[in-house]
Amino acid sequence: MSIDVNNESGQDIDEQAVLDVARYALTRMRIHPLSELSVIVVDADAMEQLHIQWMDEPGPTDVMSFPMDELRPPAKDDEEPPQGLLGDIVLCPEVAAKQGDAAGHSTDEELQLLTVHGVLHLLGYDHEEPTEKAEMFGLQKAILDGWRGERGITGPSPAPTTR
Repeated sequence: MSIDVNNESGQDIDEQAVLDVARYALTRMRIHPLSELSVIVVDADAMEQLHIQWMDEPGPTDVMSFPMDELRPPAKDDEEPPQGLLGDIVLCPEVAAKQGDAAGHSTDEELQLLTVHGVLHLLGYDHEEPTEKAEMFGLQKAILDGWRGERGITGPSPAPTTR
């Protein structure tokens, strides 16, 4: 799986953890191992510009996802996953820091949560409706719990802070 993490934010983040949690999420979702993902980390000004341009909403946000080939997880266990370009996830550590502080966890933990959140959006999951939100956030928690468990990280996974 080709995953690029490009930190343009000017802030130190755990880029390896972002890469690792993205890889874990994509593997767990049975995405083809030759698929490609880009994660870009930007400052609040750049995120605000993207937020206005694509969502017509002011202010920076925590994470945005830009799907390319609209890949989806295979519906059946014996189904071969399609290969392609997943797209881009854009993260903002400044917003993540504020959310993490408010929720009682670190910026890096928030960025890990947001990375999984972004991956799920790329795969077609959403949280507009209550049933969608329950499915997406439940899957997000299961992926984070599994990733943290494999690394021996104790304690609960960060609770969702994203709308």
